[in-house]
Amino acid sequence: MEDPFQAGSLSVAGLFATPLAAVTLAGHDALDAELTRRILARRQIEPGVAASNVGGWHSAEFQSWSGPAGAQLLGAARQLVDRLTVSEGAGGLVRAAINWRVTAWANISSAGDANRAHGHPGAFWSGVYWVDDGGADTDESVGGLFEMTDPRGLLPVMYAPDLRYAIADCEDAGGARTLTPKAGMMILFPSWLSHAVTPYRGTRPRISVAFNFSYGSASGAMAKEG
Repeated sequence: MEDPFQAGSLSVAGLFATPLAAVTLAGHDALDAELTRRILARRQIEPGVAASNVGGWHSAEFQSWSGPAGAQLLGAARQLVDRLTVSEGAGGLVRAAINWRVTAWANISSAGDANRAHGHPGAFWSGVYWVDDGGADTDESVGGLFEMTDPRGLLPVMYAPDLRYAIADCEDAGGARTLTPKAGMMILFPSWLSHAVTPYRGTRPRISVAFNFSYGSASGAMAKEG
């Protein structure tokens, strides 16, 4: 059949996309070793809290005991957040110094542990840094995948559940997408995005640090880590 469209005229835009940023920290091995030491030591003296975790250990606040390694990690997270955030100004969208409020916590998972689907109300950006992927980088069968759910829920598949959009990044509309953890990897996503962690089946502790950046106000200088 003859193509009825003018050559080169087809344009498909991705409207209202949900950002997911992923980056690997340079020279992270030494940082990971120090964070592992501090996080495992902290678990020995802190019972942890119950949040979205199903099993596992979820620390209370992270900054007061994570030392220079924790400050280095959250400093890198802040640089990523600042690079990916703009503010409305008189001339449109501009880069601005934001007085972020930062909260963070450490997680340790053993075999059988998981995290229920949840979001982070009250924050603008949320993220995770994997200190130890528990072997997932070389063997995905260990599980513990980071799972993100379409924020539109089932709406895209309610009318025709057997159809999919033949457009890049739209094939899984109405479903979920997973990401395999890797030591040294940091991800960043909107805090309203529902996410979970599938059951972990590895033999060594899976260690991560999660964080929220909540909006304060425009300022001439960045707030210090608190």
